[in-house]
Amino acid sequence: MAFDPSYSAPRQAGVFFERRELERLLRLYGRMVASGEWRDYGMDGLHDRAVFSVFRRSSEAPLYRIEKNPALARKQGAWAIVGQAGQVLRRGHDLDQVLRFFDKGRFSVVE
Repeated sequence: MAFDPSYSAPRQAGVFFERRELERLLRLYGRMVASGEWRDYGMDGLHDRAVFSVFRRSSEAPLYRIEKNPALARKQGAWAIVGQAGQVLRRGHDLDQVLRFFDKGRFSVVE
């Protein structure tokens, strides 16, 4: 039996967003792009969590990361919004409740 270095073991299925969750995230993204606050996004399905990152510019670090971590669903809540510096800004069990963090009136344009 010979060792084939090009062979890789099959990856385990990772965590990703469900269709309803993804629709809600993209609706929020579209609203924030229309207001001029966000310009780009990225998604990542890791083995333990799914991450939706939003950017002010694509060459920068993410402005916010919206994370789905099913391992925390019974404890702190599966959903979290993480800021640029890595601080958890909001956490909860319901995606719609967590995304209220971005509702109008919480932010003001500073020039």
